[in-house]
Amino acid sequence: MSAGAILTYASRDGQARRIAQRIGHILETAPRDLKSEPPGADELAAAPLLVVVAAVRYGKHLPEANDFLDRYAKLTARPPLVLASVNLTARKEGKRSAEGNAYLRKLIAQYCLEPALATAFAGRLDYARYRWSDRQLIRFIMLLTGGPTDPSTRVEYTDWAAVDEFARQAVRFSIEPRQKR
Repeated sequence: MSAGAILTYASRDGQARRIAQRIGHILETAPRDLKSEPPGADELAAAPLLVVVAAVRYGKHLPEANDFLDRYAKLTARPPLVLASVNLTARKEGKRSAEGNAYLRKLIAQYCLEPALATAFAGRLDYARYRWSDRQLIRFIMLLTGGPTDPSTRVEYTDWAAVDEFARQAVRFSIEPRQKR
């Protein structure tokens, strides 16, 4: 369905990886961890489509996603980019689009990206999985943003139907000839 598409992710707690895996089922391609197996410049230049799923941690996209998008932005011939940011801000209505999500908007502006498709997905909040210091910092952030602060909270905010729809839209960009975009 999407021969040659490259699907990558940057994740710490596993939710961005899970989202990338779900997208991979529809794209019929295996996701690659940007931390351990980032695609090279030649591979990128030959790809018909690049899909990046990047998690936010403490207000910033993960360094491996930033490094990768910096390399992508420097390519002279860039494949179409489909971009998804995974952050808890996207749990709120109006914070799922590139215009409405500050993290995604800043990422696009930072690298002067022109994604064919961009969205933000809400992640998962599971305090029990975090180290003590991470748990306290995330609880503080949730307090500031009106989210749950109870340390026993486990909430799956990801809208899996939206992930599936995003992947179906991405397929369209992988099968259209480049010159028609």
